[in-house]
Amino acid sequence: MAKWTVADVPDQTGRTVVVTGANSGIGLVTARVLAAAGARVILACRNVDKGKAAAAPLADTVEVRALDLANLTSVREFAASIDEPIDVLVNNAGVMAVPLRRTVDGFEMQIGTNHLGHFALTGLLLDRVRARVVTVSSSAHMVGRIRLTDLNWERRRYRRWAAYGQSKLANLLFAYELHRRLAAAERTIGSYAAHPGYAATNLQSHTESLLDHIMALGNRLVAQSAAMGALPSLYAATAEAPSGSFIGPSGPAGQHGYPKVVNSSRASKDTVVASDLWALSEKLTDVTFPL
Repeated sequence: MAKWTVADVPDQTGRTVVVTGANSGIGLVTARVLAAAGARVILACRNVDKGKAAAAPLADTVEVRALDLANLTSVREFAASIDEPIDVLVNNAGVMAVPLRRTVDGFEMQIGTNHLGHFALTGLLLDRVRARVVTVSSSAHMVGRIRLTDLNWERRRYRRWAAYGQSKLANLLFAYELHRRLAAAERTIGSYAAHPGYAATNLQSHTESLLDHIMALGNRLVAQSAAMGALPSLYAATAEAPSGSFIGPSGPAGQHGYPKVVNSSRASKDTVVASDLWALSEKLTDVTFPL
């Protein structure tokens, strides 16, 4: 089987792509490759100054706009600023294994940023999306469990890695449920999920614990590059694959290698939990989808 690389990204001239969290890591690589292929790319970043610094070397078709996924007011303002069609929305931004803290709207930070913020953003932008929604998950979804009665860790002892796994499982449940609802509504938009494997990015440097140093060592010794980690997202955004696909690295344990369609956990395919999570997410964000 041929290895899919950035050389296989088709011409993106005339297409508009939104990438969240695009000021560094996998998001920045994704934006850079798509811009080089001719796309107009909107970098949706919490820190606009960092976003502009990251965008400076890129093509003049790149634009930076403010988006804080941990603040639903910011999500609504960003969505309202998009008055043109979007071909691809890449839900890439995320936080990992951070200490217990809450978003502006009171959500646990990881489920609030990684899932609820992107859920709201997708719902608010969906009427302008023409081709695909790509949601970046993680192999950590394998250990995730959705606690619908305590999604925001208000009744149980907080465990940062369990919270991260829950948020990444929520990403997959959302991507699959969005695919099913788009198909039922006979919409031609596709919903895809991707995961980067073990890629060296600054995501691993914000746990505010000893793990930052351990994972920094792992980044140097074990991880693949952010460029390799971005390939599944780029594949999901541009390659021929059926809606509802999950794209990840093809190597051992799905942590390294070139992208292909991969499998996901049994929990990620639970349609009842997916539907219930969707309903809860609508209630928490006050965002309903135009389907």
